[in-house]
Amino acid sequence: MNNKTSIKTTRRDRRRGKIRSKISGTSIRPRLSVFRSNAGMFIQLIDDAKGTTIIGVNMKEIKKGTKMEKAFEMGKVIAKKALKQKIESVVFDRGGYNYHGRVKAVADGAREAGLKF
Repeated sequence: MNNKTSIKTTRRDRRRGKIRSKISGTSIRPRLSVFRSNAGMFIQLIDDAKGTTIIGVNMKEIKKGTKMEKAFEMGKVIAKKALKQKIESVVFDRGGYNYHGRVKAVADGAREAGLKF
């Protein structure tokens, strides 16, 4: 461990690696990846077979609300964009974060807007 990495991020990377070894996205059923930071949040639909990002949403695109409300809206936005491209089912990748708070809000918003996972 060097000076720039903390114990917390190293543990999250280990958890993320365990999750990623079990799931992967395809063009038919892409991976819904969540990255969360103190300042913002990013979610993407990723096709791991090609190594490309299909759709991405940034928390800065949502103007009003708290971080939790913005995360819920981000889930709705990415679901609407995915349904326009005829993607109905995804694999959820929580990115090593616990499934609560903003990560859960993204999943709930995406489910409410019509994505299946």
